[in-house]
Amino acid sequence: MENSSKTKKMTGLGRGLGALLQDSEKISAPRTNARLSPTDVIGSMNEIDVSQIEANPYQPRTKFDQESLQELADSIRVQGIIQPITVRQLTDDSYQLISGERRLQASRLVGMTSIPAYIRTANDQQMLEMALIENIQRENLNSIEIALSYQRLILECNLKQEELGVRVGKNRTTVNNYIRLLKLPPVIQAALRDNKISMGHARAIITINSDQSQLKIFNKIIEEGWSVRKVEDEVRKLGMMSSISFAAKKQATINQEIKSLQFQLSSFFGAKVSVKSNNDHKGEIKIPFTSQDELKKILETLKFK
Repeated sequence: MENSSKTKKMTGLGRGLGALLQDSEKISAPRTNARLSPTDVIGSMNEIDVSQIEANPYQPRTKFDQESLQELADSIRVQGIIQPITVRQLTDDSYQLISGERRLQASRLVGMTSIPAYIRTANDQQMLEMALIENIQRENLNSIEIALSYQRLILECNLKQEELGVRVGKNRTTVNNYIRLLKLPPVIQAALRDNKISMGHARAIITINSDQSQLKIFNKIIEEGWSVRKVEDEVRKLGMMSSISFAAKKQATINQEIKSLQFQLSSFFGAKVSVKSNNDHKGEIKIPFTSQDELKKILETLKFK
């Protein structure tokens, strides 16, 4: 009874994982490097050889801070593994990591040959979801890693942004803001990934429609150390200039169309026709004549008797 009680406590690793992990009646009682029998209970803690554990292919984190990793290794050397990692069993002697990448790497730095682990059942979609949620909730992923992970969940797990928001505890707007970062030029994405610019910088830049203008602002941030406020101000000015430029181009187009119409009417009537129009598309057409014969010709052209 006591062991059963402890097993139950061990299975609840956290809300995010608990919601995704499905208990099975066909997995393992505590043992070391042994295939789980059908009578074993899932969620029990096992000592597993670190050499038998392969990386999680769905791990969204691509870079780990080496100083932080070394600090964790020093802690493990003194205190041991306080929180077991979580894996799924692939074969009799191979496992795949679900969560606990930093703990596993730090254990290898220390030289540990085995590590305590919970064994779970999970399909590929659950692996991806768990890896993402585990990292977002417990680690500091950079913005690009989060954006890529969100995108993978949407594309590979067929989730809508609203559904994804529920899974990771974010609203739809936040999810969308991250995914939009992937539309930035690669050099800006890399700078955001490497913490050369902040999320605030990136969110301001993404509102600019032109890649060339985005890169121009980005270079100012890097070369002159522009603050987020400075970038936002420059983006607003650029937006106003774009609006003025658009209005000017629109008016030029209208003027050209009027000139073309004026030429066609002049040719049609055989007289110098004047066409005027304002921004509200209101105006007038004048067909001048200097004699009775010219008026008669215009009326005949209009078939007006």
